Amino acid sequence: MIRRIPAWLFPRLTGAVAWALAGLVLSLILGISLMAWPHLSWAAWVGSENGASNPLDPRSVHLVPLLVGTAARTFLMSLAVIPMGILTAVYLAEYAPSGSRAAGLLRWLVQVLAGVPSVIFGLFGLGFFVGVVGGGLDRWTGDLASPVWGRPALLWASLTMALMTLPVVVVATEEALRSVSQDLRVAAIALGATRLQVLLRILLPNALPGMATGVILAIGRASGEVVPLLFTGAAVATQGSLALNERFMDLAYQVFVLSTQSPDPQASRPLLLASVWALVFLSLLLNAGAAILRFRATPAARDRL
Repeated sequence: MIRRIPAWLFPRLTGAVAWALAGLVLSLILGISLMAWPHLSWAAWVGSENGASNPLDPRSVHLVPLLVGTAARTFLMSLAVIPMGILTAVYLAEYAPSGSRAAGLLRWLVQVLAGVPSVIFGLFGLGFFVGVVGGGLDRWTGDLASPVWGRPALLWASLTMALMTLPVVVVATEEALRSVSQDLRVAAIALGATRLQVLLRILLPNALPGMATGVILAIGRASGEVVPLLFTGAAVATQGSLALNERFMDLAYQVFVLSTQSPDPQASRPLLLASVWALVFLSLLLNAGAAILRFRATPAARDRL
C-alpha cells in the first residue's frame, strides 16, 4: 500500500501544511494589525484623561503602563525561572546517577508540573506565595494590621509565572545538554579538565541555542497568560508604581477585563483592539530578541561574526 504512494506526494503534502500554518499565523498578525491600526493614536498610548474615575473607561487607561507592567512581570519571571530551570536541568543531565530512582521521580514531577492547569498555579500562588510567604513576612515584621507582603503583588505574580514555565526551561535545557557530543566531554577530560570546567566551557556554550529555545517558549507562554494573574496581583488600574509588593497593570489582564467586564463594549472596543495588538507585538518582540540571541550563540554564526 505504501509503495503505491508517489514519491513526490509526501514532500509536497508536508510543505503545503507547513506553509498553510505560516500563512495562518501571518494572516492572524495582519488581521489584528489592520483592525487595531485606526485606534493606535497618541491618546491610546499616553491617555487623554488620566483623571477619569471609572477604570473601565477607555479614556482613563492607556497602553504605556500596561506595556511596562507586562515587561516588568516577564523580566522578574525570567530572573527566577532561568537559573532555577538551568540548575535543575544540569543536575538531571550531568550529576544525577544513571538510573537513579530519585532522578526519575524528579523528571516525573517536572512532567506533572507541565500538565497542571494554569488556574491551579494561580490558586497555589495565592495560597503559598501570598498567604504563606507574604503572610509570614508580615508576621515576622509584626505588621499584621496593614499587610505589606501578604497581599497580591507583582513579586508573587512573577514567581507564580516562573513556577508555571519552569518545566519548559528544564526539559529544553536537559535535552540541549544531552545533545552535545560525548566526544567533546571525553576529549576535554582527557586533556585534564575537571567536570565543572567541562560543564562551563564545553557543555553550556554548545547547549546555549537549545537553552535559548526553552527560554523563548517560556517567555512566549507567560507573556500572554492571564489566569494566574487573576489571583496573584494584576489590576485594572493602579497608581503607576512598580514596587514588588504592589499590584500592577498587565496587557493580558486588561484584554480579559475589557472583553468580559466592560460596561460599554462598543466604547471599549478601540482600547481592546489596541491592547490586543500591543500584546501580540510585545510577544513578537520578545521572541525575536531571543531568537537573535539564539542565532548568535550557534557556532556557525559565531564563526561568521
